[in-house]
Amino acid sequence: MAELPISMSLLAIPVAAYFLGSIPFGLILTKLFGGGDVRKVGSGNIGATNVARAAGLLAGVFTLVLDAGKGAGAVLLAEKLSNDSATWMMIAALVVLLGHCFPIWLKFKGGKGVATAAGMFFVLSPLACLGAVILFILVTIFWRYVSLGSVSAAAAMPLLIYFLWAPHHAPPLAITSGTMATALLIIYKHRGNLQRLLENEEPKFSFGKKMDAE
Repeated sequence: MAELPISMSLLAIPVAAYFLGSIPFGLILTKLFGGGDVRKVGSGNIGATNVARAAGLLAGVFTLVLDAGKGAGAVLLAEKLSNDSATWMMIAALVVLLGHCFPIWLKFKGGKGVATAAGMFFVLSPLACLGAVILFILVTIFWRYVSLGSVSAAAAMPLLIYFLWAPHHAPPLAITSGTMATALLIIYKHRGNLQRLLENEEPKFSFGKKMDAE
């Protein structure tokens, strides 16, 4: 099969990234596991935590892995089609995140993007991703709010990317700008959680209870 012209290959990156991101794995898996429509359970979110609430831990874990896989897959596809262009990899990352948060199949009402962003940054900068995961765990354990852990990790990611992108090298402008946009989007999607935190109404994490996060 003949190779696509470079312009067509690059055009395919955001298109493929959006439709990959828009696959509602949480909704699909909840139904497959007999949990019905996840949008009618708990927070109504299609993310891993609400899936676990609706259909069990295994369904939640599968959702987490697949949502992260969407982010990683889009960036890896862009890496291949663009010959390692950081700009196109970041474009793919942003678009797959938009697809997850605003999927066309669900009237643009999707998840909060935490797992998908983790997958994106695992490919873009594994060290920065690891730093964000550690911060998420520490904040969640100390304050027992998963949403606060998610927002803290997102807010810290631009700084983590800046310092951990490569030894003695700042990231390209596209990576810096895209990371900031990612952080703002995730924080925006958690605006309801932040309001509940301010009002002291946000559910706390407990090993004995289900939690409300993604």
